[in-house]
Amino acid sequence: MVQRVKVNIDGAIIEAPRGTSVLDAATDYGICIPHLCHVPNLSDIGACRLCIVENVVNGRSKITTSCTLNVEEGMVILANTDKIRALRRNLAELLVAQAPNSRAIQDIAVRCGVKEVRYPFRNDNCVLCGRCVRVCTEVWRSRAIGFVGRGKNRHVDHPFGVRPQFCKHCDNCVQICPMTIVPCDGPMQTGKEYLCGKCESQLLTNENAPGGCVWCKLGEGFGCGRYAGKKAATARM
Repeated sequence: MVQRVKVNIDGAIIEAPRGTSVLDAATDYGICIPHLCHVPNLSDIGACRLCIVENVVNGRSKITTSCTLNVEEGMVILANTDKIRALRRNLAELLVAQAPNSRAIQDIAVRCGVKEVRYPFRNDNCVLCGRCVRVCTEVWRSRAIGFVGRGKNRHVDHPFGVRPQFCKHCDNCVQICPMTIVPCDGPMQTGKEYLCGKCESQLLTNENAPGGCVWCKLGEGFGCGRYAGKKAATARM
């Protein structure tokens, strides 16, 4: 029998199965917590940090990623305070500066309220979200790619830089990568990167409730948990 616990998220008392992440519990209830590296049914590593929340314990709050935090009875979570939104906005700004040629990341920046990019654009082709590594390891059991190196030299690659024979050539690593979703106006040339922001109108309906999910379409392309949950429910019908 599944044991359910009650959790307070932004003042709303919700019930969720024990072992569910705070991110999934909030998303299922319609509370928007922006995220990028999270993929339903894959392990969570908190790589993008966008899903940070305040976990209040004994009157003191601790900032942590909601995808790696499981619900507990009586837990109090603040997911959309001014402090959290400011931190999340800065994280999204860093991501779009690093990889502006991803519509998924541009959309995340809009959802997090980024109005300008104060950091130099780098136009990288990877943000180390680990989606590709996890789908290869956990779904296909292949381990054909993984993280290599540390610090600024950390990147995703095949073992010893050579595609192994046991790679299944399924291309799931490509399909799940947020960098494969090209901006609407096409790829940006190096030195001419910019913050798109054209989809900001998607958020007009939740100006008075910035923490609410309004099915804004900004996460549909890369599999926001809200849309992934809808697809799973549709598949069961």
